[in-house]
Amino acid sequence: MSSHAGTLQPVVAAHDHVKGPSNARVTLVEYGDYQCPHCFRAFPVVQELQQRLGNELRFVFRNFPLTEAHPEAMHAAEAAESVGVHSGADAFWKMHDAIFSHQQDSERALDDAHLARYATAAGADATKVSADLAGDVHQARVHADFMSGVRSGVNGTPTFFINGVRFDGDWTDVESFEAALRE
Repeated sequence: MSSHAGTLQPVVAAHDHVKGPSNARVTLVEYGDYQCPHCFRAFPVVQELQQRLGNELRFVFRNFPLTEAHPEAMHAAEAAESVGVHSGADAFWKMHDAIFSHQQDSERALDDAHLARYATAAGADATKVSADLAGDVHQARVHADFMSGVRSGVNGTPTFFINGVRFDGDWTDVESFEAALRE
């Protein structure tokens, strides 16, 4: 592990997926896995925090697919990246939300056919997304996020950073998480 473990490496940059103003008082970065049940549980917590903090919060999502435990996590991440590339930031977030919203629907909820349907619902061309998945077009981007997580000391999902510092508190309790964000 690097000497920077516990500190976000690299800092939030233009290539990141960001929701919220760049001048927000708090930046919350999540390293997440679209197939992880804990990330599924964190999804509504983060949404609630976004609701409560409004423009005080900038939320960043970085991919950290744990492919040995979650075999469909890589393609889910690649599909979200594809949607973002082809249809923009708003579509990326719609895809992100759709994947987490449907993660527990069935055993096949994150297979390529379902990912293509979510992409269409997010406003993207499912044919382009499917072609990107078949060619692993966005695998390098997902891998870059993953490696930034490794450099930051991430070893599980979800892992959160508040203003660049790893948060090891209780993210399952909205009240205590919000208090940590407001500190």
